[in-house]
Amino acid sequence: MRKSPTPTSKEIVVTEDSFLASKTDLKGIIKYSNREFTRISGYDEKELIGQNHNIVRHPDMPRCIFWLLWNTISKGNEINAYVKNLCKSGEYYWVLANVTASVDADGNIVGYYSVRRKPAASALIKIVPLYKELKAIEERNSNRKEGIQDAMNHLNTMLEQKGVSYDEFIITI
Repeated sequence: MRKSPTPTSKEIVVTEDSFLASKTDLKGIIKYSNREFTRISGYDEKELIGQNHNIVRHPDMPRCIFWLLWNTISKGNEINAYVKNLCKSGEYYWVLANVTASVDADGNIVGYYSVRRKPAASALIKIVPLYKELKAIEERNSNRKEGIQDAMNHLNTMLEQKGVSYDEFIITI
C-alpha cells in the first residue's frame, strides 16, 4: 500500500499556459499522463501509470465533489470542477478540471479523459470556503456515505437557491 504524502501549506501555482492531461480506465487507473501533469504533480510517469487517479487527491477535497464527478461522467456526461490536488512533495495545486468520457466506436464508455488548467483566482475565493463547508458537513457524520449525502444535499440546496446546475455554477464564478 502506498503512503500518501503529508500535505504542506505550500502552493504550486499552475500557469496560464499549462494544460494538465490524463486518461484513465473505467476505475480511474491512470493510463496516460502528459508531461505537465507529471511535472506539476512531482511524480515520474512510471509512478503515475497504473495508479488510481486519487494518488493526487488532496485530503481537503470534499468527497461529495468526487461523488458528483464520477456520477456525472459514468453516465457519459462531461463535468467541470475545481479541484485541489496533492503533489508527491506534499505541496498542492488548484485546477479547473474538465472531465469527459472516452468512448469506443460503438459508443461504450471505455475510460475518462481530463484536461486541467489554471483556475481563476476570483473563483477560488468562492470555492475554497464552499469546499471547507462541504468537508465539514461530511466529517460531522461518522457514516461516510451519509456524510457525503449530507454534503450533496447542502450543495444541491445552494445550487437550487441560485437557480443553476453545478456545471453552470462552476463556469460562471
